Amino acid sequence: MDHAYADVNGVRLHYVTVGRGPLVMFLHGFPEFWYAWTAQLADFGRDHRAVAPDMRGYNLSSKPTDLAAYAMKHLVADVRALAEHLGAKTFILVGHDWGGVVAWAFAITHPERLEKLVIVNAPHPAVFERELRENPAQQEASRYMLTFRSAQAEQILAADDYARMLAMFTRVGAWFTDEDRAQYVAAWSQPGALTGGLNYYRAAGVGPPGAEGVPARSFGGEPSRLTLTVPTLVIWGERDRALLTGNLDGLERFVPDLTVKRVPDGSHWVVHEQPALVNRLIREFLAKESPR
Repeated sequence: MDHAYADVNGVRLHYVTVGRGPLVMFLHGFPEFWYAWTAQLADFGRDHRAVAPDMRGYNLSSKPTDLAAYAMKHLVADVRALAEHLGAKTFILVGHDWGGVVAWAFAITHPERLEKLVIVNAPHPAVFERELRENPAQQEASRYMLTFRSAQAEQILAADDYARMLAMFTRVGAWFTDEDRAQYVAAWSQPGALTGGLNYYRAAGVGPPGAEGVPARSFGGEPSRLTLTVPTLVIWGERDRALLTGNLDGLERFVPDLTVKRVPDGSHWVVHEQPALVNRLIREFLAKESPR
């Protein structure tokens, strides 16, 4: 795995690359970094140029202090600029959690740049807006977002050597090793990294209805403009306790060329729990002929 940096879109992005061939880019979510995709880099690096960046605000990439620098338009522009830096006119984009949210936004705004899109447990903005507004179970499951947006979030999450953040992983399975723990704590300990990740929530203002009548808010965008034409695979661990399966209901309205693969025994961290399955599902999808 080769580590490199790209000065793009006003920031320096650290990324890891493996292999040669068509570009497939992997975008991580919170509270992860490029390392989340280790199994995918090894597999797809055999016949692709597999690239996983640290998104802005994370690990070894730039961490702007201005909250406005984490607006979705800048996150999307980072992806486009990195692909151009890598010399790819079109590419395959894979995203999980916040990386999936950015991937949705990229596919909506730049469909001509994508060959195919793969989403892992990340809600489409229009569907998530509906769920936050109408589904009490999703509202309750998303209450942590209000904490993550608060001024106390860094103190809460860093307490006791990141105990709450580590619990996100360790409570759902045995895949999280001592080496994983060391890697994640090192990434979270980078100056400004915890704030950088939390600023995604703050800049978007995302979350369920709050106190004093504050309405639910998704990741932005007018629903009538949130349809995308890119062939899309959605992989969903059904035991996700933060993003419920209601986020799959009605998704085909916004994604006409849609393939959904449910993983009944997978959690939000299905990429780690069942990497071989995730890799196989992606490969099967990439092998399918597209009508485009």
